[in-house]
Amino acid sequence: MEHPALKISDVRFTHHDGAGGGFTLSLGDMTLEAGDQALMVGTSGSGKSTLLQLISGLIDPDAGSIEVSGRDIHGMNGAERDRYRGRTIGMIFQTFNLLEGFTARENVLTALMFSDLPPGEHHDRADELLSHLEIERPEATPDRLSVGQQQRVAVARALACRPSLVLADEPTASLDPENAARAVKLIRETCTREGAALLITSHDPGLRDEFERIEELPS
Repeated sequence: MEHPALKISDVRFTHHDGAGGGFTLSLGDMTLEAGDQALMVGTSGSGKSTLLQLISGLIDPDAGSIEVSGRDIHGMNGAERDRYRGRTIGMIFQTFNLLEGFTARENVLTALMFSDLPPGEHHDRADELLSHLEIERPEATPDRLSVGQQQRVAVARALACRPSLVLADEPTASLDPENAARAVKLIRETCTREGAALLITSHDPGLRDEFERIEELPS
């Protein structure tokens, strides 16, 4: 029996900002099956980025459980959790977080260090993804690539290990509407091609028309 890519059950987390303020994130039940795609919306400060950190195991919830591909990611120790995250979760950040001084190919190869793919096949996997995403200069460093090309490298890195789940945190925040629509289409098509479920967070109202499934965080 195939497990859902993501299963959230009654998660609660309170963030304190150190100045007496903060917010509480509360989410009931949510499931993403293999290949599902959903847009998570919410007001600024509602905890969209925090939710992705909880799903990826970077922070622990105060209550509830989060399963990724059938395993409770918060039931693992640090090293095991890191390895599991690297193999099963792909992450696309608003600012891309590409490694400076590393080539496009090397940025993808760093992700493949966590994969189950034999090391001898890593270069072919990186080049295949970059070629599919129309990166014609895999030897170029990020500073020699356009913003659009940098995002394509970030997508390739996120999908390199054939994850069951891709998390994209405000991936269009720094793009104009035309490029934002193009970027979302690219992410969605690549996830479909690779068979990964996708959860995108955004406060961009223009994205609502692009998704059949929309989840909303309570403010």
